[in-house]
Amino acid sequence: MKQKWTAANLPSQIGRRAVITGANSGIGFETALELARHGAEVIVPARTQAKAEDAIARILKQVPDAKLYPETLDLAELGSIRAFSERVIKRFPGQSLDLLINNAGVMALPQREVTADGFERQFATNYLGPFALTGRLLSSIKRSAGSRVVMVSSAVSKQGKIDFDNLNGERLYRPMRQAYAQSKLADLIFALELQRRLTAAGSPIVSTAAHPGYAVTNLQADHLGVGMKIAMAVLKPLVSQDAAHGALPTLYAAAAAEAIPGGYYGPDGIGEMKGYPAAAPIPKGAMDRAVAKRLWAESERLTGVNFGALAEVA
Repeated sequence: MKQKWTAANLPSQIGRRAVITGANSGIGFETALELARHGAEVIVPARTQAKAEDAIARILKQVPDAKLYPETLDLAELGSIRAFSERVIKRFPGQSLDLLINNAGVMALPQREVTADGFERQFATNYLGPFALTGRLLSSIKRSAGSRVVMVSSAVSKQGKIDFDNLNGERLYRPMRQAYAQSKLADLIFALELQRRLTAAGSPIVSTAAHPGYAVTNLQADHLGVGMKIAMAVLKPLVSQDAAHGALPTLYAAAAAEAIPGGYYGPDGIGEMKGYPAAAPIPKGAMDRAVAKRLWAESERLTGVNFGALAEVA
């Protein structure tokens, strides 16, 4: 029987530097904690400096010698993404990053919200923000084996559809099965398309994706409606896992030697709800290359972020 992959299998991260969005809570915090425990330097952005510093204080209690850098970042605001990226590039010039883990997100906001940039908040935070951040930081990622960009998607992506006439929920807004599912499908499409373009450009950087299954975090507590909270409370004992276990697929995608370019990983249990990291089936909707190319072009137009040579790869 094949051994289950756990955080104990994480290779040494000494000498590596990571950016993890949403590292102040939930899966992002557990991911940052384990990378720090294994020697990585971690840039810890949160929406406020206080939240970033609190996360760092909690990590230092368990890893006293960890190298951690607090930062502020709101993925729903393109200006915040630009400013954060500029600060990172200035503080760590050149090719200085080994990992970019796009983890932060919001889930099933009961009412449609529009960001200052005019985007539906779930689409902005979960997808457009990570797209823009990746584009702005790509030149800072080392062109060497082991460098990775990780997109944290969701099993709900199976229910998603990229509706180019309703990307921002302006015609129809359903919190979970439309807006959230579309944003998480877009994450997975982006991860796969990014790998295709990196490969075509001859880059050694690897793009992977992961989903946590049903991990109990404040993502659900903060944003779900009453009916969904009741349903999940009933199911929780049967199908859920804690944030530390929910972080394992992300850690696997970020650092496991077995993770492959364009790989997608999630829990190996029934329904991919809980368990240990394993290859996850990629939804059919994520493999349409015509949709991927159109979404990439539209994302560049909406964010104003261009991927340079990668933008030109057919």
